[in-house]
Amino acid sequence: MKRVANGPDSPVYYQFDFWRTMPLRHGVFTRLGGVSPSPWAALNVGGTVGDDPQAVAENIRRMYAVLVLAEHDVCTVWQVHGADTVIATTPPRGRKWLARADGMITDRTDIALSMRFADCVPVLFYDPQHHAIGLAHAGWRGTVAGAALSVVEALRVAYGSQPASLQAGIGPSIGPDRYQVGEEVVEAVQARFGTVDGLISRAEDGSAYLNLWEANRRLLEQAGVQQIESADICTASNTDEFFSHRAEKGKTGRFGVVLALDDQAG
Repeated sequence: MKRVANGPDSPVYYQFDFWRTMPLRHGVFTRLGGVSPSPWAALNVGGTVGDDPQAVAENIRRMYAVLVLAEHDVCTVWQVHGADTVIATTPPRGRKWLARADGMITDRTDIALSMRFADCVPVLFYDPQHHAIGLAHAGWRGTVAGAALSVVEALRVAYGSQPASLQAGIGPSIGPDRYQVGEEVVEAVQARFGTVDGLISRAEDGSAYLNLWEANRRLLEQAGVQQIESADICTASNTDEFFSHRAEKGKTGRFGVVLALDDQAG
């Protein structure tokens, strides 16, 4: 990934290398370049974490502006740690979110997709053949439930996207050295994958750690997705740049991920 910083007061974000020349606008935003006070400092775009709503609104405006997007053209969802995907055809009217879901897809060039994160995995998709995009939110529950796979299937059904043609970006999230999980998670991973090899590691005291990056990569590869770029950036180890619910003990904000199609296909 490439880090983009346009000035001392401008939002700082990352872009996947294989999309920097594609007809896309996208950004995995850091916590830098916003107006919120501690513990949400500074580019918090989460509206349900206790931050001043006016500060959140300004942060959201800044995030969209740096990608030359208008807020009224952006679609989002109420994230529920599930595996449902919705098709975004127009921004919602009368409320801020389309549905309770953890995946969105669109082939519209006049809207954008956006979600919020603070340790869970952002998974971004682009189909260059059909000029369509998707975005997924996957914590351990969403990963095991197949949130990313739900987006792959929705793209196939809605637009004819073939997994082998998709490009998928696995964004910053809590890393395998920091994501300690309970035995119920180990059992869920075993049930989903048929193994925990390469997915669960054990510390000397027997505690378990989950590799969300590898889990989502493995699911995508099993579905036939061949072009995958992983950020391999741990939010819990980089709280100077990213919000981390786990590392900051729940007193933190949410960073934004935004994905939009440009008017012209490649």
